[in-house]
Amino acid sequence: MANIGHFDANEIDPYSRPAPVPADKYVVVIVGSEMKTTKDMTGSYLQLELDIQEGQFAGRKIIDRLNLNNSNQQAVEIAQRTLSQICHAVNVLSVNDSEQLHGRRMVADVRIEPGRGQYGDNNRVFAYHPIDGSAPAGNVAQTTAGPKPGNAAQPKAPAQKASTVPWRRAAE
Repeated sequence: MANIGHFDANEIDPYSRPAPVPADKYVVVIVGSEMKTTKDMTGSYLQLELDIQEGQFAGRKIIDRLNLNNSNQQAVEIAQRTLSQICHAVNVLSVNDSEQLHGRRMVADVRIEPGRGQYGDNNRVFAYHPIDGSAPAGNVAQTTAGPKPGNAAQPKAPAQKASTVPWRRAAE
């Protein structure tokens, strides 16, 4: 038991989960990453916390999960290709620690994944692209979900004044 003092729920609006951001291309940075164990305890995934940097949804977070250690080899291959997209998008091609990818601007092609069961709709990152809109560097094999050379996303122009959130880097 923990003494929380006096709390009156009539005085506080209950938290409600915000709706997913609309499907679009957003300038994002990775602000957090962590390896987590899968629910069945047989593998692990890299959870990435992305922060939208510009426009109406600046400051909103999107979570992406990369199944880097999984009994399903196809899930591992998809995760590795996605990690490669991220590395090419931020021009860090050799990575030992996910923190090497933090704070680097890129474009995320975000979609809405319909909810299942008790869970509502969610955002899902479909692909990552370099911020300048160029094709990924090198001769990288493409998947059907990946960017096609010459068709990389262009970042969307900010819909309003840039965010002044404290974690925004002055160098941007």
